Amino acid sequence: MNNFLRQLHQEHQTAFECPPPYKVVAFFKRLTGFLFAEYSTVDCSTPEATEAEFHNIKAQLKSLFDHGGESKSRNTSEMTDTFISKLPAIKKSVEEDIEAIYQGDPATKSKTEVIRTYPGFYAMMAYRTAYIFFTNGCKLMARTISEHAHSETGIDIHPGAQIGSHFCIDHGTGIVIGETSIIGSNVKIYQGVTLGALSVKKADAGTKRHPTIKDRVVLYANATILGGTTVIGENSTIGGNAWITNSIPPNSVITYSPKSQNTIA
Repeated sequence: MNNFLRQLHQEHQTAFECPPPYKVVAFFKRLTGFLFAEYSTVDCSTPEATEAEFHNIKAQLKSLFDHGGESKSRNTSEMTDTFISKLPAIKKSVEEDIEAIYQGDPATKSKTEVIRTYPGFYAMMAYRTAYIFFTNGCKLMARTISEHAHSETGIDIHPGAQIGSHFCIDHGTGIVIGETSIIGSNVKIYQGVTLGALSVKKADAGTKRHPTIKDRVVLYANATILGGTTVIGENSTIGGNAWITNSIPPNSVITYSPKSQNTIA
């Protein structure tokens, strides 16, 4: 074996220590279908079938952890049980997001429509799932799920972000939510919004780089909010195309102006 093939062999050995992305995505899709019947590809119309699918999902998850990588030298049975215990909370959180989308968009006729057709549902199902992986030390698996959802929906939510309940994504294409973003409850966000960092220096990786959005804020299309110390106060409305790098007090209305992009109306 020449040096090039030897190098490739070593790289493949290293990569094989982590679950391959397609297996992680397959688990996420199956989990989505289990928690939300509108997405299911498995018949769970009987109690026995539902219980059997639950055990299949649990076994599939354990096989991912058993593969190694981030779970190497850890008790994979305990890891599996910890994640499985979070399923009711994941479903409840996503149901609250579905409710927020349903109430926030006059175009939708039912929650079933939200689940079947709205990218915001899929993005939040991925985020709520990936967040559990991320906060339990499986960051690569979490990123695999979030980037799968990104490719499917055009919505890029880092699994390290902290997002409160009843999060409404309307349309959604082009949304970017950075790793250290903190978002309160009952926030509504439209397409093209960026919650980003003012600095992309590697040395700042361990700092809070992304903004904080308080409760009941509306962020309209293409608003850009940057910086780890930037706070958007509760009950505020940020208009389309606004560029914000400073904190905004509660109950503000910010509109874009060619002369002054941060105008309190």
